[in-house]
Amino acid sequence: MIFLKLGGSLITDKAEPETVRESILHQVAGEIAAFLKENPSERLLLGHGSGSFGHFHASKYNTHLGATSSEEWHGFSEVWASANKLNTIVMETLRNAGVPAVRFSPSSTVVAENGRIASMEIEPILHCLNAGLLPVVHGDTAFDRKQGATILSTEAVFLFLAGQLKPDRILLAGIESGVYQQYTDRKLLLSEITPSKAAEIDLRGSEATDVTGGMLDKVSTALELLKKYPWIQIHIFSGVEPGAVYKALTGEPGGTRISQP
Repeated sequence: MIFLKLGGSLITDKAEPETVRESILHQVAGEIAAFLKENPSERLLLGHGSGSFGHFHASKYNTHLGATSSEEWHGFSEVWASANKLNTIVMETLRNAGVPAVRFSPSSTVVAENGRIASMEIEPILHCLNAGLLPVVHGDTAFDRKQGATILSTEAVFLFLAGQLKPDRILLAGIESGVYQQYTDRKLLLSEITPSKAAEIDLRGSEATDVTGGMLDKVSTALELLKKYPWIQIHIFSGVEPGAVYKALTGEPGGTRISQP
C-alpha cells in the first residue's frame, strides 16, 4: 500500500491565487496512470494539497482557527469552493489520463476536534481500493466539534488513514528537492532524517501562503507517523522533473527519507 501526495507547491503556483501548473499536473497524472497500468495489483491512495487555491482564502478568513460568526462561516464556504475547484481540475486531469479516480473530500467525510481528525468514513475508501480504483483525498475544510471549522492538510488525512490502511510507503512530492538543513539557504539537502536528528534542523514553513504549515507540517507529521507506525518509509522529494513521480512509485524516490534509525 502506497500513499502519494501531490503537494500544492507542485501542482499550483502558490504565489498566484488559483493558478494551476497545468503541464506538471498533466505530467504526473500520466506517470500515475503508467504506474497503475504496469502494477494493477498495487494499492494506491492519492492526495493533493490546495496550494494557491484554498490557502489564500483560508488565510484571509483564518478558517483554520475556527468559525463562529456569519462572516467566518461565509469564509468557510469560500475556502471549500476554492479547494473543490482545484480538486475538480485534478480529478478531470487524472481521468483524462486514464486513471479510474474517485474523490473522497474531507469536508464531507471527516469530523474534526480542535483541528485534528476525530472520525472519518473509511469503508467507502476500502471498497474503492478493493474495486481496483484510485481513491483521492485532498486538503480541505472540515467541521470541528470544538471550534466550528478547521482546515485539514493532506498529511493530516494521511496520518489518520495510516492507522486504517497500513501503508508501507508514504511519498510526498513537492517542488523542493527534499528537506534542507536550513530551509532559507537550501545548501545542504538531507538524505535522511531520524527522530533524534530532527531537532537540529530549521523546519520553518512555506515561503508562500500556507495555513497548514508547509515543510514544518510535512516533517512534523512524518515524525508523528513514524512514532505510531515505525515500519513506514516516508520520502519528501521533488516531482518536477519528468519521471520523478513514476520513479518514486516504483521505489526510487530520491529526496529526503524520514525513518527510524
